[in-house]
Amino acid sequence: MMRFRPGASGLALLAVCSLTLSACSAGSLGSSDDAGGSGSVEITYLTTNQDQDIKEAEQLAKDFHAKNPNITVKVDSRPGGTEGDNIVKTRLSTGDMPEVFNYNTGSLFQAIAPQKNLLSINDEPYVGDLDENFKKTVTADGQVYGAPVGGFMGGAVLYSIPVYQKLGLKVPTTWAEFMANNAKIKAGDPGVAPVIQTYGETWTSQLFVLGDFHNVSAAEPDFADKYTKNQAKYATSPAAIKGFEHTQAVHDAGYENTDFASAKLPDGLKMLATGKGAHYPILSGVVANMIATYPDAAKSVGLFALPGDDASKNGLTLWTPGGLYIPKTTTGDKLDAAKKFLAFVASPDGCKSQSEAGAPTGPYAVKGCTLGDNVPQAIKDMQPYLDKPGGSSLALEFLSPVKGPSLEQITVEVGSGIRKAKDGAARYDEDVKKQAQQLGLEGW
Repeated sequence: MMRFRPGASGLALLAVCSLTLSACSAGSLGSSDDAGGSGSVEITYLTTNQDQDIKEAEQLAKDFHAKNPNITVKVDSRPGGTEGDNIVKTRLSTGDMPEVFNYNTGSLFQAIAPQKNLLSINDEPYVGDLDENFKKTVTADGQVYGAPVGGFMGGAVLYSIPVYQKLGLKVPTTWAEFMANNAKIKAGDPGVAPVIQTYGETWTSQLFVLGDFHNVSAAEPDFADKYTKNQAKYATSPAAIKGFEHTQAVHDAGYENTDFASAKLPDGLKMLATGKGAHYPILSGVVANMIATYPDAAKSVGLFALPGDDASKNGLTLWTPGGLYIPKTTTGDKLDAAKKFLAFVASPDGCKSQSEAGAPTGPYAVKGCTLGDNVPQAIKDMQPYLDKPGGSSLALEFLSPVKGPSLEQITVEVGSGIRKAKDGAARYDEDVKKQAQQLGLEGW
């Protein structure tokens, strides 16, 4: 459900199938319960055709039906990526959208004209229990339109707990502390790469920039708004350029694994899980895949937010869960049923149901929902950031539609010593122009 990079691969796929190594299959599946009996109602829930999304939707449908035996939720599916976007927009415009559907939050949510096409849930009691970060991404003209399905993901640093214990290291809250830890790791155990980089899959190179946005927002609260209006640039913002500078600094200090140019995500996860690498800047959604291959990593790998300059403002950059929406074409008994279904999903019982379908990618966006004791340590480590006032904030892509297609290539160049940080930032500022102009944004 995220747009960490353009296209339908990389982290866009990660958000819906957690980078499982098996293929994500398509299909249209129905509930095993029939809508028989007096006063029964059947509604359809449209989700993407990725395995985990279908599994989660079916679990929600099953558990909801158990509590509401007169309502059956049929699960249907659509493709992801651009094809899926077009299907959603077409079905909304033709009045053919099922009663409930799962779709993006943030800028892509705004692109489906929520005021025209969606039912506001602003007056539903559970809206007060939704996380403020999430609500920002499903709000238009002061009205909330979506309930969260799934957990947050964080752009963060996964780290080896045994390496930290062996060398007596503490979790850093500033960039200086992070680099000091890297120096101690390099000196203390030459067989351990201080920072894992996997440029064989170029999308993984972006974390030091995109995952740093909490620090940018903390230093320049109006950056996203000015950036959208072409009034702020990565190359000229003292806060925003730091991500490029950090990418360069790690390379210049020799902290990367020697095969950083060719290594891929599975290589990086193996290094981290086996203690051959100490830090991996990446999205928390990869944790499930790592543990599927290396079960012990559930306890041996932790997580901390990408540190900035100010320890007092240390916090986590978040990618939000997907949104669950009701189109305005839903009416009558089906509307009542759809509202009940959203209320169930956005409740502790709904969170529990989702956890039954698979380990959460991060904390839920609903007050009262807990992760439980059996989730991986790295996922547990995210919760304190969300509980702390000011301890988390949204990634830039949820606050601005401006995103250039070449960032991952640029960050590979900067992280490989081919291009300096300031040059890379300036190049990215040029990269976003065409997209901003295509969107018709003012000031471009």
